Amino acid sequence: MAKCLALSLITLGLFIGLLSPQWNILNLGWGKRVEEVNPEWNILNRILREKVVGDNLKSYCESWRINVELNNIRGFSVVPQECVEHVKKYMTSSQYKADSRRAVEEIRLYLSGFCTLKGDGKDSWIFDIDETLLSTIPYYKKHGFGGEKLNLTSLEAWMKQSKAPALDHTLELFHEIKNRGFKIFLVSSRKESLRSATVDNLVNVGYHGWTTLKLRGFDDELVEVKKYHSKVREELVDEGYRIWGIVGDQWSTFDGLPIPNRTFKLPNSIYYKA
Repeated sequence: MAKCLALSLITLGLFIGLLSPQWNILNLGWGKRVEEVNPEWNILNRILREKVVGDNLKSYCESWRINVELNNIRGFSVVPQECVEHVKKYMTSSQYKADSRRAVEEIRLYLSGFCTLKGDGKDSWIFDIDETLLSTIPYYKKHGFGGEKLNLTSLEAWMKQSKAPALDHTLELFHEIKNRGFKIFLVSSRKESLRSATVDNLVNVGYHGWTTLKLRGFDDELVEVKKYHSKVREELVDEGYRIWGIVGDQWSTFDGLPIPNRTFKLPNSIYYKA
């Protein structure tokens, strides 16, 4: 009988909520008055509050993550603390892998239906490195999944170990594109001082046969990432290369001129580079 009364009160409360915008389902004052009638309300009210808060937080964090991918949310230095666990679950989930594979399938469709190479050695493709060819997830597992402000010294020390795993979906794509006759250019915002470690890492996990690896020299370190990538593309076009496509995880990889034929973004909600 008591349980039926409590459920009736919950239903009545939800109905009141629809009628009155001022009524708050999380209002503890209203709950305390009900507890005087029915002590079991305390437990049921707590469960209901936790569910509402949990659902709202999940929706908020998923909305935040999607808007990062859409480039509506820009320039963030850390993932909101309340969303760190959500981002962690996504970046280590089967959904992240499925989203990445879907992007790769779209690239394959583009390659099959829209790319007619001239065969003069000037057909090119650009890949970013981190979160595109290599994964830094092992580093971020120990550093808050974006919830901590980036310590570049620490990240670069980890990169020098050359232990970043390959992203399987793009490892296969890399070789498919290379075997089609494209000249592959790797363009990364990593510093030039990381060249040896980066090459070792790429080769160790199965990447080989690229044309050039472009890293940020001393003069480029203070330049915005998007301007750096734009500058590299301009140099390639000046050399006569046709850029059929770019694959990266940051919008700054694609910003600016010259514009390639197509761009394909892979998911990454951990950090933002401008």
